[in-house]
Amino acid sequence: MSGLSDIPKYLKTAITEKDLLQAQRLFHGRGHAYEGLNHVTIDWLPPVLLITLFAPEPSSEIEALADKLLLLFPGCKSVQLQHRYELSGPIDVIKGEIIQQLVITESNLQFNISLGQARNTGLFLDMKNGRDWVQSQSKNKRVLNLFSYTCGFSVAAIAGLAKSVLNVDMSSPALNVGRDNHRLNQQSCDVVSFEKLNIFKSFGRLKKRGPFDLLICDPPTFQKGSVDIEKDYPKILRRLNTFMAANSMLMLCLNAPELGRGFLLEHMQELAPSYQLIAEIKPPEVYAEAEGKGLTILCFKA
Repeated sequence: MSGLSDIPKYLKTAITEKDLLQAQRLFHGRGHAYEGLNHVTIDWLPPVLLITLFAPEPSSEIEALADKLLLLFPGCKSVQLQHRYELSGPIDVIKGEIIQQLVITESNLQFNISLGQARNTGLFLDMKNGRDWVQSQSKNKRVLNLFSYTCGFSVAAIAGLAKSVLNVDMSSPALNVGRDNHRLNQQSCDVVSFEKLNIFKSFGRLKKRGPFDLLICDPPTFQKGSVDIEKDYPKILRRLNTFMAANSMLMLCLNAPELGRGFLLEHMQELAPSYQLIAEIKPPEVYAEAEGKGLTILCFKA
């Protein structure tokens, strides 16, 4: 069984200077591909290394891991540790500078990151390939971004020359970060809208704002009082014809391993049979899943 000190040998053996400019996951123990390490992830958020633990580890083990990582990443200015097994997911600085706000680069786009302010940093790195796909498919399209969070997909869509984007989320602070992310990339918000809405109570409003040519749907699996995705995803799928245009495209995301891709395929066949599966987007290779679980991203076209 492996311990924290074994992690550096699993990292890429050749990390180029170009690689080091991009934010990325370096180690993904959550995929159960490394025995004894399924409670550990490591992200590179230049110039910060963020170690996330989903179960406690002795401080001596953590310190030793941090020292080894610093040898591999001489440009690192701060090694931080998130205790994700605690409710608020607090973050400690264990080596170097206290850095809580930074800007990271992914696929030549920039995003604001916050460390120690909330459980999530502001950008889900496993969605990189999804954002790349959105950028490649958005030209001249009217885009609807549901559960938009900090609007990473919206930034990608505008970079891909979308005609317009409507971002919908229940969090005003997340939408405010979304506005800042567009400004960060020198993108005008003239064709970008941000609306704080409960999606499941706003289908009439979406119909009035539509029709849309591209839907991005990336819901949380569960949020008490607002989202239970097993029950709520079908509510969106059965109403697609009320707010989506003819010949529209969908990118449907599901981060619920217990449901899997079959959940989306079965409900699409039942509730939106005019849409055909055209692509399945896999996360970056580092997110290898030994048990075939993890993030599902399926793309459909009417």
